[in-house]
Amino acid sequence: MTAPGRAPGPRPLLNRRLAEFGTTIFAEMSALAVRTGSINLGQGFPDTDGPEEVREAAVRALRDGRGNQYPPGPGVPELRTAIAAHQRDRYGLGLDPDTEVLVTAGATEAIAASLLALVEPGDEVIALEPYYDSYAACIAMAGGTRVPVTLRPRDGAYVLDLDELRDAVTDRTRVILLNTPHNPTGTVLTRAELAAVAELAVERDLLVVTDEVYEHLVFDGEHTPIATFPGMRERTVTIGSAGKTFSFTGWKVGWVTAAAPLVTAVRSAKQFLTYVSSGPFQYAVAEALALPPAYFDGLREDLRAKRDLLGSGLAAAGFEVYRPAGTYFVTTDIRPLGEPDGFAFCRALPERCGVVAIPNAVFYDHREAGAPFVRFAFCKRVDVLEEAVSRLKGLAAT
Repeated sequence: MTAPGRAPGPRPLLNRRLAEFGTTIFAEMSALAVRTGSINLGQGFPDTDGPEEVREAAVRALRDGRGNQYPPGPGVPELRTAIAAHQRDRYGLGLDPDTEVLVTAGATEAIAASLLALVEPGDEVIALEPYYDSYAACIAMAGGTRVPVTLRPRDGAYVLDLDELRDAVTDRTRVILLNTPHNPTGTVLTRAELAAVAELAVERDLLVVTDEVYEHLVFDGEHTPIATFPGMRERTVTIGSAGKTFSFTGWKVGWVTAAAPLVTAVRSAKQFLTYVSSGPFQYAVAEALALPPAYFDGLREDLRAKRDLLGSGLAAAGFEVYRPAGTYFVTTDIRPLGEPDGFAFCRALPERCGVVAIPNAVFYDHREAGAPFVRFAFCKRVDVLEEAVSRLKGLAAT
């Protein structure tokens, strides 16, 4: 008989593929923000809701009984049609909403379903480091091996070394996992960089899974889906999300667009994860995607101003600031403050200044490469950012 409080058998309870993944840094730092009453610039969620008409569309769907029961597995037709129209009108990508669009429980499930569907044990997945933490966990769950290619700071921005990317490809490489605009660095891959990645994928017959959830949050340059490049339509899985664009992150509405065989493969994994989700919210997001260009322009300009406000404040406080070309995060170097360790710095910052940030090292396999870098989110109200900047000024005097 197993003793009370002890796990049965000699093995740990947690699947060994997930042994390296504990509680996420976001949960730890958000809890620290609550405990200390600090301003949370760590986790990337807005502190205001999105457009009122989109919220009312969700209320209307609830009242009309649309989505209160299981929606169709691929997503409600209205949303799949709206996603296809969005890709066509913005990027010239023609998609069949019935066979080439799949609605998911946020981008996180889209990433998980894509990697579980496409990666087998022994396959290698190249990911741009630093990377969103769920990438590593999903590759591990699929039994794949992650191969990081590190974006490195240069001239005030983070840069992809295309030679390093090419050298990372082996006979075991199955997928290149892209993220542009890139979290946490704010890098937006250029058309020339994407063309080189596409050429490599075609040459080596690789699949590309591309996380483009920040597609509407580009301040410098432009967002270009890699699926638009020659030879990429049939080998690219593109992931999008409503949460970042419409500021309803709790609704968890994401999607996958790809050629029909790829969507079929991803759907085969997705159906055994959530099966379906977010029924009434799907109808609301369909209406949100049809908002006029002025909405998307206004969102971008609002966040551009907030980027500049927080970035200037961080620079004045003594950080070296890497100006993001996209997303709503800014990465900083804490070494000018005499601080070498991002973990220690972030855990002490709430008591020192009443502000919470995220240590970038959690996004690296090569922890030492990310040790002195810290990420702040600027998707907050202006008054909140102004108060955070005021609190951080004290660092320059210490």
